[in-house]
Amino acid sequence: MGFREHGGPFSLFQLKIIQEVITLVVFTVFALVVFKNETFKWNHIAAFFCLILAVYFIFRK
Repeated sequence: MGFREHGGPFSLFQLKIIQEVITLVVFTVFALVVFKNETFKWNHIAAFFCLILAVYFIFRK
């Protein structure tokens, strides 16, 4: 898995979007588990929805 020019199936933009989504999901889980006083609000859900849209559009043919 990796960059097209190195034999992988993804462009640089696709790799960056994948990296951002993974990082933000891991950080969110970490923050909710470790910092019990943090709450998950509606704007966080809206932001995740925007990330899902970003993944959809970057992988759309």
